[in-house]
Amino acid sequence: MCGRFTLRTPMNRLVERFLFEPQDVVLRPRFNIAPTQPVAVVRQDGSDRQRTLAMLRWGLIPSWAKDAAVGNRLINARGETVSEKPSFRSAFKQRRCLILADGYYEWQKPRDGGAKRPHFFHLVDDAPFAMAGLWERWQSPEGPVVETCTIITTGANELAGTIHDRMPVILRPEAHVTWLTVREQDPRVLSTLLMPYPAEFMAVFPVGTTVNNPRNETPECLLPPGVP
Repeated sequence: MCGRFTLRTPMNRLVERFLFEPQDVVLRPRFNIAPTQPVAVVRQDGSDRQRTLAMLRWGLIPSWAKDAAVGNRLINARGETVSEKPSFRSAFKQRRCLILADGYYEWQKPRDGGAKRPHFFHLVDDAPFAMAGLWERWQSPEGPVVETCTIITTGANELAGTIHDRMPVILRPEAHVTWLTVREQDPRVLSTLLMPYPAEFMAVFPVGTTVNNPRNETPECLLPPGVP
């Protein structure tokens, strides 16, 4: 599962790495991104010629849903079944995206019981990365169109597995083109991209409980336990 993440990387570095047009989006450092909040998403237009950045609500609302509340339960999609589930299969074919991040949080349940302990995962070089995502447009009964997204997960690698049995799909840079290409709809091809990121390129460290509250959106979320 992936329920919180960060995006602190400056816009110019993101543009350089993910090759998108920023449009009018303004990004500020985010230290505790939580479900239902806006997240930075890179999409490709129907002609497969241009990548653009947009802010979408985290928690996918299928186009056929009657109530937006369903999105609160669809913050993640399992990579093993994403091409088959009614909530995701249409988006899997036609509306794939990159969800930008530079780290994510996961909570470990102590063997002796007690409160879960948060940990922060990132790449060893602290580079930003793209999580495999899907997006949808949903027409609200009140009128406005809402754009939403979900993060695809997979089984944990050796490092992530020490904390949790699932992890977000972190796409290798060479997979970005295939994942974003609208014309690519073969689930056999796409499913090969939904693999655990190599553990040797990742690192993790424990953080304090500041991150437990999604209202806390400060650098203190990344401080080790016990640091005031």
